[in-house]
Formats: sequence, structure tokens, C-alpha cells
Amino acid sequence: MRTVRDEDYMQLALDEAHRAAAIDEVPVGAVVVDRDGHVIGRGYNHPISSDDPTAHAEIVALREAARAIGNYRLTGVTLYCTIEPCTMCAGALVHARIARLVFGAPDPKAGACGSLYNVVTDPRLNHSLEVVRGICNEECTQLLQEFFVAKRTR
Repeated sequence: MRTVRDEDYMQLALDEAHRAAAIDEVPVGAVVVDRDGHVIGRGYNHPISSDDPTAHAEIVALREAARAIGNYRLTGVTLYCTIEPCTMCAGALVHARIARLVFGAPDPKAGACGSLYNVVTDPRLNHSLEVVRGICNEECTQLLQEFFVAKRTR
């Protein structure tokens, strides 16, 4: 279920995505918000600059959130991400016991939350989460498209 604050938190995720773009990484950003509305984790894509294939925005934000609360289980939290998470990130959301995922742009080529796969609601797994799609979709999509157009013209 969409909430009135979803767009506000997605704007914070977009801020993180702009940080990725500033270092020439794919502009994806994420924030983790607790039940009380406090941001407890932030992340942006930087696998190339960090030589770390797991340095996706979602994973970085989950790590920070887990450190903030002192537990790898992030029950009751919401993760906001500018693009639909991949299989690695979707699996991490399930293992972290995230309550809710809100994302902006769908990813028909690698999305694992409804587009290509649906890891986060697969009944065969021990946890599933609520998914809200399309929050600030146009802004999230435009940021990605502009990044890749600029890459192709260089």
C-alpha cells in the first residue's frame, strides 16, 4: 500500500542515485527507513569504483541499516530504491526480513521483484514482503536513461 511519505523517501533515494552518477556509476540509490520514519541506511551504486560486485545501492543501504540497529534482521523496515532490485538484492531483502520494498523504475532486463523474476513474493521462500512499484517512476527512469545516453555518446 502506497503511503503519503513514499515520494519523500524516494527523493532521498534519488539523491543517493545522483551521488553514483557523480562518480560515473550507474545512478541507483536506496534508503532504508524504520517504523518510526527515521532513515537508518543509505546507499548508492559503486561496484566499479570499489571493485566490489556486491556494492549495489540496496546492499550498501542494508549494511548501514543493520549496523545502525545492531541486527542483520531488519524487520518492520522499508527499503526505497530508484530501480527494481536484481536477484542478488532481492535475495538480500528476503534474508534481511524487510517488510516493504518501494521502487521507482521497473527493470525488464534484470528486475527480480516482478519484472523478470519475483523473488520477494515467492511462496517457496521463508519470507515475502510487500512491494510498491512506480513511485517517482518518471524521475527514476529519466535519470537512468540520461546516464546511458551520455555513456553512449562519449
